[in-house]
Formats: sequence, C-alpha cells, structure tokens
Amino acid sequence: MNTLKENFYTYQAQTTNFASGFEVDYAKGSYIYGKDGKAYLDFVAGVSVNTLGHSHPRVNKAIIDQVNSYMHVAVYGEYAQEKPVELCKRLVDLTPDGLDQVYLVNSGTEAVEASLKLAKRYTGRRQLISFRNAYHGNTHGSLSVSGDERKKAAFRPLLPEVYFIDFNNEDDLLKITKETAGVILETIRGASGFTLPKNDYLKKLKGRCEEVGALLILDEVQPGFGRTGKLFAFEHYGIVPDIVAMGKGMASGLPIGAFMASNEVMGSLKQNPQLGHITTFGGNPVIAAAALEVLNVLEEEKIMETIDHKEQLFRHHLQHPKVKTIHGRGLMLAPQLESPDYALAVASECMKRGLILFWLMYSIENIRITPPLTISDDEIIAGCTLFKQVLDDLNEFI
Repeated sequence: MNTLKENFYTYQAQTTNFASGFEVDYAKGSYIYGKDGKAYLDFVAGVSVNTLGHSHPRVNKAIIDQVNSYMHVAVYGEYAQEKPVELCKRLVDLTPDGLDQVYLVNSGTEAVEASLKLAKRYTGRRQLISFRNAYHGNTHGSLSVSGDERKKAAFRPLLPEVYFIDFNNEDDLLKITKETAGVILETIRGASGFTLPKNDYLKKLKGRCEEVGALLILDEVQPGFGRTGKLFAFEHYGIVPDIVAMGKGMASGLPIGAFMASNEVMGSLKQNPQLGHITTFGGNPVIAAAALEVLNVLEEEKIMETIDHKEQLFRHHLQHPKVKTIHGRGLMLAPQLESPDYALAVASECMKRGLILFWLMYSIENIRITPPLTISDDEIIAGCTLFKQVLDDLNEFI
C-alpha cells in the first residue's frame, strides 16, 4: 500500500520537481506536527496566511457555528447574509474615508484581477502600469502585471498595454500619464525582497496618479491584516489608495480575498456591462465568519500593538555574521544570506531540526520569516537561536 507521500507525488499535481512532501499530522498555535511525531516551529504561517496561528479556538468556533447555520446559499451579491455583511461593514469602519465598499472574492489573485478590471472600467482607459520585479499572483491578469519575465515568458501573450517602472524611482513617475487607467504596487514588495517605499515615495506616487486621473491600486495581499502592526501597511505612509486588494491572512487559514474602493468607483461594476465582476463562492459565509473573527481577535487582544516589539526581538536575535541585512517591516522580515544556494541549504537544514523557513520567490538569497502574529517571545528566541546554530554549522556554500 502506498504511503501518503507516495500518493502525494503520484496523484496531486506538483508545482516543482522538488516539493518536500512533508507529511502533516495536525497543527496548533505556532507549530505544525508531522506524522514523524516531531513538532516544527512555524516561521512561515502558510506564507503569511495563518494570522492567528493554527487552529485558533475562536476562529474554529466561528467556522463551526456558521457551518451549523448554513454554508453556500447563493452566488455573490444576491442574498443578504449576516457574516459577509458584518465583515464588509467592519472593514469599512476600520479603514479611511474613500474606502467605502468591499467586494469579497476567493483569493488575493482574484482581488488583483478584479481591481485591474475596476480601474479600466471606471477610467475608460486601457493602460496599466506596474513595477519591475513585482509579484501580484499567477492568473493571467495578475501575471501580466507581475514583473519577472522568467515567470511569464511561457504563458505569453498576456494582457496588452502593461508597462513597468522602477520602484522608488521618482523620475519614472512621469511615465504615468492620462493614458493610464491604474498603477498597481505592493505596499511592501514580497517576492523581490520585502523592500519598503522610501522618501515619501507613496505620497509622490499618489500625487502623480491624482494629477493624471489614474487610480492607485495597492496590493496588500501579504502585508495586510496586521502583519506590519497596522491593519494595512499603507497606513504607515500617510496615503489612501483608490483601490486596495487583500487576501492571504484575512481568514487565518481559509481561502479568501477582497478589494475595496469608494462607492463611486465600485459602483461602475454594476452597469455597462452588468455583472462587471462576478464570483460564485466569493463572500462564502463560513469563510466570512472566520475573517470577521480574525478582526475581532486582532482588536480585542490588541495583537497589532505587539508587532513592533516582536519585530525588534527578531532583529536583535537574528544578528549573525552570515546575515548581511534584514529586509522588511513588522512580522514580514527577510534576513539576507550570501547566496541562493546557501539560503536553500539553510532552510532545508532548519526544517530537519524543527524550524520551518522558506525563501522569497524572486530573491532566493532572502529567507522568509512571516510567522503567526500570535507567536510568543520565547518562540521567537528559540527559532532564531536554532537558525543561528544552523548558520554556524553550514559552511559549504561560503
């Protein structure tokens, strides 16, 4: 009889030729427990998804209570259902004026797709501008505005009239013109190295968009939902986007996405054509119940207020001669190592010793640290200590 791992490789389509096939037994808090009987401290959180850790009791209860009431009852936007409506209202209450309505979808990449459509529909323009080395997802539209040709070449032709500029390059802002429908940017860039805007770049970008009538779309799929110490990372930079896309950590483990805009902008999806965006499972009440409870826990337990302290704890305990620098903000951090090969070796060895790490898609020399926001100080110190022990022990790539 085949093992779970053998069946995994045989029947479940793979994305690479080197998936680990780690066999999961269960997960709780900051740990994933393998069928090998070992506990693995999770510094990745399902790639920034498990905001409140694994199997958070309040999120689990919210899911079960909703399942016991009803699950899917209608396609998106037809029936008024308590949890999706409450979730949308709470998000509007927690965000600045100008983000007046929420459209619930299934994933971050769908949120990006719909945001691009919305910018085109509202402005009547066709041109989109993104950034070199950006990452926005893997569906065709999201891939079109992602900025790494290595990931795109095999799938062309993609969307036409998509142009790329350089992040933090103020001169490039002049390439945003009255032909531009929307400019899309990760508030904190993910795959290319957790890099941050500097020198009031976001304010200057927003100003240029306003000058020419383009909509600014901020991709908060990864930094959103408290990961930087604010509900959304753009709150650190003194601007409000025209459209904000979110996903990943919204429901702490269930698939969800959303985008927000003003009433005026969002209303353009209702006509010419009707059903300008439609989704069958977007706004699923079970997933909305989970996302609403995530917001409740973040607020009531003041979790976002702990993020600055936890960031500083990580930065202190990650200091090591082989760590060149630490990119990122909050609990979206990336210690940079000497080379991609060395980073891969370090992550692999850490996994063997019980610490889950990953790397960044475009810049593999950077180690991903995106743990649950609920991670404890002791867990941070223990994981950083193990990481540095591995750095001490692995020298073959230096």
